[in-house]
Amino acid sequence: MFNFTPLLGAQSNSRASQSILELDGGVKILVDVGWDERFDTRQLAEIEKHASTLSFILLTHATTAHIGAFAHCCKHIPIFSQIPVYATPPVIAFGRTLLQDLYSSTPLAATFIPGSGSPDDDSSVDDKSRSNILRQAPTFEEINKYFTLITPLKYSQPHQPTPSHFSAPVEGLTLTAYNSGHTLGGTIWHIQYGMESIVYAVDWNQARENVIAGAAWFGGVGGAEVIEQLRKPTALVCSSVGAAREALAGGRRARDEALLSHIKSSIAKGGTVLIPTDSSARVLELAWILEKAWTDPSLKNAKMYMASRSANATLRHARSLLEWMDDSIVREFEGEDENQTQSHRRSGSKQTNGTAKPSRPFEFRNVKIVERKSQLEKLFNTEGPRVVLASDLTLDWGFSRSILENMVQRPENLVILTEKVDIRPGSHSPSQVLWTWFEQRQDGVALEKTTDGEQLEQVHSGGRMLKLKNAEKASLSTQESQRYQQYMATQRQIQDSLAANERDQAGVDDNIDDESSTSSEDESEDEQQGRVLNVSAALGHGTRNKLALSDEDLGINILLRKKGVYDYDVRNKKGRNAVFPYTHSRRRGDEFGDFIKPEDFLREEEKEEQEGPSDGKIGGLLGQKRKWAETENAKDKEQKRLRGRGPGATAAAAESGEDSDSDGSETEIQMESEGMQGPAKVVYSTSEVTVNARLAFVDFAGLHDRRSLQMLIPLIGPKKLIFTGGNASDTLALASDCKELLGMKVVGAEEEPSTEIFAPLEGQSIDASVDTNAWVVKLSRELAKALHWQNVKNMSVVTIQGQLKAEGEQTPDVQDDPQSKKQKLDTQGTLQTAPQSGISVQPVLDVLPAHLAASTRSVSQAIHVGDLRLADLRRKVAMDGHVAEFRGEGTLLVDGMVAVKKLGSGKIIVEGVPISAASMTPGTADNFTRVKQRIYEGLAVVAAG
Repeated sequence: MFNFTPLLGAQSNSRASQSILELDGGVKILVDVGWDERFDTRQLAEIEKHASTLSFILLTHATTAHIGAFAHCCKHIPIFSQIPVYATPPVIAFGRTLLQDLYSSTPLAATFIPGSGSPDDDSSVDDKSRSNILRQAPTFEEINKYFTLITPLKYSQPHQPTPSHFSAPVEGLTLTAYNSGHTLGGTIWHIQYGMESIVYAVDWNQARENVIAGAAWFGGVGGAEVIEQLRKPTALVCSSVGAAREALAGGRRARDEALLSHIKSSIAKGGTVLIPTDSSARVLELAWILEKAWTDPSLKNAKMYMASRSANATLRHARSLLEWMDDSIVREFEGEDENQTQSHRRSGSKQTNGTAKPSRPFEFRNVKIVERKSQLEKLFNTEGPRVVLASDLTLDWGFSRSILENMVQRPENLVILTEKVDIRPGSHSPSQVLWTWFEQRQDGVALEKTTDGEQLEQVHSGGRMLKLKNAEKASLSTQESQRYQQYMATQRQIQDSLAANERDQAGVDDNIDDESSTSSEDESEDEQQGRVLNVSAALGHGTRNKLALSDEDLGINILLRKKGVYDYDVRNKKGRNAVFPYTHSRRRGDEFGDFIKPEDFLREEEKEEQEGPSDGKIGGLLGQKRKWAETENAKDKEQKRLRGRGPGATAAAAESGEDSDSDGSETEIQMESEGMQGPAKVVYSTSEVTVNARLAFVDFAGLHDRRSLQMLIPLIGPKKLIFTGGNASDTLALASDCKELLGMKVVGAEEEPSTEIFAPLEGQSIDASVDTNAWVVKLSRELAKALHWQNVKNMSVVTIQGQLKAEGEQTPDVQDDPQSKKQKLDTQGTLQTAPQSGISVQPVLDVLPAHLAASTRSVSQAIHVGDLRLADLRRKVAMDGHVAEFRGEGTLLVDGMVAVKKLGSGKIIVEGVPISAASMTPGTADNFTRVKQRIYEGLAVVAAG
């Protein structure tokens, strides 16, 4: 069984991606925890509903659309942080820097407490009485902790995941990650479970780029076939983004030249170029191109900046993840390093042609880092042409928003859009407004010539007004503060109950609520049921009645939790609400009796000593005394240290291009972003900016196009094809194209597609299970005795030839067996009573008669079962004393005379290499046979008869 439910991103204009994969036995997999620039918590309601039944979580890309809500869910959804998460190391590293940039750049990412305002509610701008009280945003330490819990996986590394403690077992499930392109560490997930082989591939790119390698669809000799692990899956989940986009003429080189031509045309006029992009993924591709291009004399007079609150951390991670990049990066750096070493030996200098070469990749010399507001203000005061890579792509938050307000007034400036934006009706996002202007071209187009004589289009803005919605933090009023304190009291009760529940699992608490441990087993169709299951699984019995849960949330538990209630209507109820609640409590202890809690026998002065450090938030261990003078001295030392550094110390270090320590840089970002401490709310204001700057578009999304989709999907050959992650028009158009590409079988007047194609809507669950026809038969004793099982890795295989018979019917060869006669007499009564009682007779598979076995044996052919890895074969033959080495791709040469080749289809070819008669020895003739014997040891050769 395989059910697929897209929670977000299916036939939608939002790029946010969330999907639920449900397999046999109640195994549920959440793929991606995406968000968009609205930061609407209603997009996470389905995740909260399913959290208590999830087995594990998979993350595909380090972008906001795939990982933006991860820290929010870990902090605000009970037990979400206890679910195992799997991702590649680059996704973990860049996802951390992305969320640190996100939460330090916009207060809206913290979201609002329940019942407060909504970020996409336009009425909140003018409604002064409405309160928009913010939640507590995840701190940098919490974000680091959440990403530390993620299990890193390498490409092509099969892994058997560990499920959550409240999940169904997942024995036999294998998880493998493959490169998807688009972002560094981006993943195509292959899930093998029973007969289901699922390939989950969203936002992939087959083409190679400067930094990011192409998707790992092809392999083998020549790379003409899809690799065996991804070929012919039972279900392929593919994104339909870019299904209507045609491939760019000239490929990557033409794209890079178009970007540089736009930049040169604006710099020649003394203007500023703004390139909005993300802060962790696609920014690496853009920064690498510009760094290499800045050796051009026409660009020497311009300055280039990379503006992001986590820019140094992003580049630091990139330097340590070179093995995840395209091979050209490593080759180029090694070549430069060798040339630099030779030049250093000749001249004794580390400079080549008067220019200092970087000592490692992504140690930029031309790109200056902007991480703080003080550096951004200095950028505004700088005269002359400049190019700024700024986060974020949506222009709703980050430094790109501030730069946009300060540079669009001048007509010589240029805004280069790097990704196409799907227009949402009623949206006032700056990126969507600018994209609408670019497509309408109301005020004319300017044509700029490139060095090759081609013309580039730059759209005039025409002095139109751009309305910007600004969100700033403000202090709470008295009434809002009381409401916030009530909310925080409820959250503290939940956290205390979570801690108590963990102690219960360790055996320290006296009572255990069995109802909380089994609450995730019963399902209900009530929309409140998911939230109740999460709370029930997280809370203990003793504190659950203290929470402010409504009667609808309590359900039938209202009979136990609320006084004066003695009746509950269970009609048409399902799951736990249909049965009277029963709580079985038992006492736990050791072999000597009840557990003894030392904290229950403390004196009052000892309690005060323990509570002191926690209340003061300043150092100290449990049970240790602290002096007031020591506390004051610690505060004075910290203030002197901060004053001693000076306001220009960190700015000077950043301008010099040196990377600071990770903890220190994150602390500086946090200190600046907090600004106002304590509870806060959001106050909206609007401003208008006159836009005279030109608009240009260069496709740097790094996603598949229509041609690559139409070429690759037939080569993969899935049995079920599911489209998600695109708008309605692109999804339906791609489904129509694939219907023709994958072929149709016409039978009479009816059409039966060879491949089923699904295009579900958000929240629509589809059944994409593999089509199987299974029959249950019983083996006779004679046939079972004759079977010869062979082991292949963790499986046992056998081939069977027999004839089906009704139970009790015997073959002529075994009629005289006394045991057979007794079995016949016993089964005659069953056969006579079976039609009357309606019981179906189970067929029996028995041995073939002698005359039939001889005829079938002549036409049966041997079958090789299993898969042989050349690395394993090399290890086996080396243990026998042979010399084995790899020659070329997919070829193993043994003793210089036997070549073993493995084709992309998995077929093994053993060939003899011609050698001279002089080198022939008595033992060489047997090497060919020994190698084939080792190959057969890794396979199972099954043959009928």
